[in-house]
Amino acid sequence: MLSLNLPAFDAKISVRDGKKVIFDAIRRRYVALTPEEWVRQHFVRFLVDHKGYPPSLLANEVTIKLNGTTKRCDTVLYGRDLMARVIVEYKAPHIEITQAVFDQITRYNMVLKVDYLIVSNGLRHYCCKMDYERQSYAFLEDIPDYGAL
Repeated sequence: MLSLNLPAFDAKISVRDGKKVIFDAIRRRYVALTPEEWVRQHFVRFLVDHKGYPPSLLANEVTIKLNGTTKRCDTVLYGRDLMARVIVEYKAPHIEITQAVFDQITRYNMVLKVDYLIVSNGLRHYCCKMDYERQSYAFLEDIPDYGAL
């Protein structure tokens, strides 16, 4: 798989029914190894190993209801109060991060109302801190450590 702009980790990759799979420690099972999943697994390890995010408060493929349809947030970080705090949206490395990607994660946030939105294609990462009082957001230079949230 492609080298990403994230720290390497010891990925558990296997072949099942002729297809590559990767172990997802958050879901505790093997999942299809797609380019987007490659980004997700690297980014989650980055959050846990380098930013101090507790694995027990992370969830992958979180289902939400939005305007009568079912959507899935790629990763959600919950606070110790079990309220959603961060939504992370992943794209495959060859997918450019555009306004449409931010529109997608913003729609998810209409339901969850988190403090931070993160978008990554494994090569470029963007993080916004929401300001609901001013109905705006600010891009941050870096992904915050868990303790700073």
